[in-house]
Amino acid sequence: MLGYTNNMIRDNNISSCAPIGIFDSGFGGITVARAIAKALPHESIVYVGDSARCPYGPRELSEVDGFVQQIGSWLVERGVKMLVIACNTATAAGLVHAQQTFSVPVIGVVEPGARAAAQTTKNKRVGVIATKATVESNAYTDAIRHIDAGITVFSTATPRFVEIAEQGIRMAEGPIEDYTSLASKVYVRPAFQEIAREYLEPLRRCDIDTLVLGCTHFPLLKALIGSVIGREVTLISSAAEAAKDVAEILRRQNALAPETAVPSYDFFTTGENVEEFKSFGSRAFRQPIEHAWSISFDE
Repeated sequence: MLGYTNNMIRDNNISSCAPIGIFDSGFGGITVARAIAKALPHESIVYVGDSARCPYGPRELSEVDGFVQQIGSWLVERGVKMLVIACNTATAAGLVHAQQTFSVPVIGVVEPGARAAAQTTKNKRVGVIATKATVESNAYTDAIRHIDAGITVFSTATPRFVEIAEQGIRMAEGPIEDYTSLASKVYVRPAFQEIAREYLEPLRRCDIDTLVLGCTHFPLLKALIGSVIGREVTLISSAAEAAKDVAEILRRQNALAPETAVPSYDFFTTGENVEEFKSFGSRAFRQPIEHAWSISFDE
């Protein structure tokens, strides 16, 4: 189902010690990097956060597809053995094109999350929360119904959740910053609770039993979302599910890094404030980001 030949990485003469390339429109994809680092502790990672052009959600999908090609090319040139599009909007816009273009395996975060949702739901009523562009692309609806046409999918755009996640982590800074810095704590104001209720109450009324967190920022808000949607609804993290696919593909291709490998984690941002990226990213990654640089792409 993952669609890659067993010899793809070997045929390209790529070392099993080569890094995994991951990119996102900004900080959110660091939750995917964290999930991969946890699942595969010997793998090295090169991460690109396109903060200068964030958010992708309101942009035309054709424009986002161009960003995918641009950043994907940069990562492949750096010798990555695999590409992970750690952004739901970018996955919807550019996954197929990237798989056709690049010589290494490319996965996104939509199919893994969709597959997990289809396997989890018992009443065949699944909710999806995502950016406007992801919802309008019908990427999750199509992917879930391709697996099980009997499932009804209810999708809601929740753009302010991205803002809430980033504000919440910044607001967690303070006198106990050192204590919270590696715990990915998100401070939740009462106003955040109200916004979450406005977004999620219509989905509650749809009697869903499974909810896909269709944006890589959203796992940072899992406690908030879970408290509003209710314990009876299972939350599906596309980040965790994507990490499982990465592990499976590398295992099938005999391309896992050896257990003796010492992983390196290199982070790049198109934003101007590298220190902010390191500070925020360390919370999402749940360990200090020591190697971070600023890069730019020609428009």
